[in-house]
Amino acid sequence: MTARLHDPGWRGFASDNYAGVHPEVLEALAAANGGHQVSYGEDAYTARLQEVVREHLGERAETYPVLNGTGGNVLALTSVLPRWGAVVCTTNAHIHTDEAGAPERVTGLKLLPVATPDGKLTPALVDAEAWGWGDEHRAQPLAVSITQTTEVGTLYTPDEVAALAEHAHARGMALHLDGARIWNAAAALGTDLRTFTADTGVDVLTLGGTKNGLLGVEAVVVLDPERATGLTYLRKLTMQLTSKMRFASAQLLTLFDGDLGLRSAAHANAMASRLRAALEPGVADGSLPGLTFVQPTQANAVFVALPPGVADRIRERVRFYDWDTPRGVVRWMTSWDTTEADVDAFVAVVRQELSRTT
Repeated sequence: MTARLHDPGWRGFASDNYAGVHPEVLEALAAANGGHQVSYGEDAYTARLQEVVREHLGERAETYPVLNGTGGNVLALTSVLPRWGAVVCTTNAHIHTDEAGAPERVTGLKLLPVATPDGKLTPALVDAEAWGWGDEHRAQPLAVSITQTTEVGTLYTPDEVAALAEHAHARGMALHLDGARIWNAAAALGTDLRTFTADTGVDVLTLGGTKNGLLGVEAVVVLDPERATGLTYLRKLTMQLTSKMRFASAQLLTLFDGDLGLRSAAHANAMASRLRAALEPGVADGSLPGLTFVQPTQANAVFVALPPGVADRIRERVRFYDWDTPRGVVRWMTSWDTTEADVDAFVAVVRQELSRTT
């Protein structure tokens, strides 16, 4: 048996990817183990997953478990585009800034990024790049990709998603939703997944799991099979077809069973709210000099600007990432396993280091 090589009590505020696997997910994996099941998705767990997702996202939904979010996004976008297609997204979209060019390199599609103040697209912002149809010199804008929650922790309301879907469809474009933190969005909105996906006109979504307690599993969910085609073949082509799929599907099922996905995400959101609430009084009365909140805290992310050198001093004790180094902006993320004690201890460190700037 391999010896434990880490301190299980250590937690930071860098990423919800740092968190381990939820105990209920480990139980689900153990339950799915033993004996033989047909590989590549012809197993009882994957069949049940199809049923459950249809119960939650509509009877037309088709679910394809994949290995990671980048692969899921590439697969989803490729399924709604011809070779000459392009995708309108934000400049800080994960597909544009954090996937090493995979969407463009793997299957040849083109990204058309648009700058936004809050990580969100609007119909007017889409039109900044949605033009040139029929021009053989320009990649054809045939899809819009949004992220829920966004890369800066903000939320699209169902009405905002519906407006984007209507706008995109009127121009012959598909709407993709990158749902890496989709459960956090649902918990923050106080609604189910369907309300801001299938019911609003999203055509295909990447259903996140890894950031919410799963062991490296996501899924592509096709909501409109007429717009997204070829997933059966594209999943293998993009190297996202896992052989022992029962273990991927069993994990995804766990997020729906007993509302684990919503419960875990709601806890992560609550910890981010606790973190912000503990610091806001000091921002208001000036007792935390130089700390500024730069985005609303709507889910499990807190974005702040810090004075020069402060972030590095805090990071010597608690890990987190810079977001916009020239502006001194950092990102603090909470997870399904973040505790109130973790938050309170981190707040104490932040206060102590900020006090040294006076």
